[in-house]
Amino acid sequence: MIDKIPFNKPYFAGKEVQNIVNAAYYGHLSGNGAFTKMCHYFFEDRWGYEKTYLTTSCTDAFEMAALLMDLKEGDEVIMPSFTFVSTTSPFILRGAKIVFADSLPNHPNMDMDKVEALITDKTKVLLVMHYGGVAVDMDKAVALAKKHNLILMEDVAHAIDAYYKGKPLGTFGDFAAFSFHETKNVSSGEGGLLAVNNKNYIDKADIIWDKGTNRAAFERGEVDQYEWVGTGASYMPSDMIAGMLYAQLENIEEIQKKRIKIWERYYENLKVLEEKGLAKVPHLPDYATNNGHLFYLLLKDKKQRDSLIKFMDKNHIMTVFHYLPLHNSPYYKDKHDGRPLPNAQRFADTIIRLPFFYELPLMVVDMISDKIKDFFK
Repeated sequence: MIDKIPFNKPYFAGKEVQNIVNAAYYGHLSGNGAFTKMCHYFFEDRWGYEKTYLTTSCTDAFEMAALLMDLKEGDEVIMPSFTFVSTTSPFILRGAKIVFADSLPNHPNMDMDKVEALITDKTKVLLVMHYGGVAVDMDKAVALAKKHNLILMEDVAHAIDAYYKGKPLGTFGDFAAFSFHETKNVSSGEGGLLAVNNKNYIDKADIIWDKGTNRAAFERGEVDQYEWVGTGASYMPSDMIAGMLYAQLENIEEIQKKRIKIWERYYENLKVLEEKGLAKVPHLPDYATNNGHLFYLLLKDKKQRDSLIKFMDKNHIMTVFHYLPLHNSPYYKDKHDGRPLPNAQRFADTIIRLPFFYELPLMVVDMISDKIKDFFK
């Protein structure tokens, strides 16, 4: 008997433990061992990222990027308010000012048509977040970055194996940050990856990734010793963590196939709610793909959303909501410029995320869907 259907359950492909043991046998438990290199090659070969760096978290991937950008006090970074704090903190640590953008009326992604009005002579970075693995309009993002000479960064924490007009997300920006938290499609428990697509940053990234040393140049035989040559930190994870991640990457096609089936089952079951004007299902633009990351509903208001969460909990089904808009957060509300961001607030008040994980049987998806329909009866 299951006491409650969980919101998430970490997936195991089956080879994770053996890879961890193999890392020990290979005699390299610290960072940048065999499994780290295999993970890097997987991302670069399969999706075409110029250079990749495994990190201990997605937050660390953002911190690496912030260091690479050489941000100065007062530089401005435009990003969505409807996102997780990991997206903001690394830039605040560098002294940057965060300028929050509102969401689209019909999707949590940032509204690119309203971004240009936020650009000033202090704007240095445009950061887009692909919510739920659904692409932002990257034609508009790339054009804005080029027009105003901005660094373009993609938050692809939700968006592994997701595409915009056939091109992998994370390949448009100078930088892209991935997450391998246990709630993601592929996971190492905690973990992240920074993709560097602009070749001008790669030499510096090698140094920052490895504690400010030129070890990478030493290992390539370019120098006869490695030494401290710049700023950096210890961003690389243990090779055992990389081994766990690689076991899942090897199985990504099966993972994606199953997760997309779950997403599609929810959609087929619950689209009737939108047809009847009771709730809204996710919107998928023509230019975006579905990578099966999450499924949500949008309710009428916060009171109804909270009531549905309580109803599902009484029926032993865990559902959650997120995010609380960062422009209204206790830390940043006094630093925000005061602009109302009504769409971001509306998504925060009305979104409910449903249980979603690889081992979730389709018959349980049907049962969850039926309980939601019972609520509206």
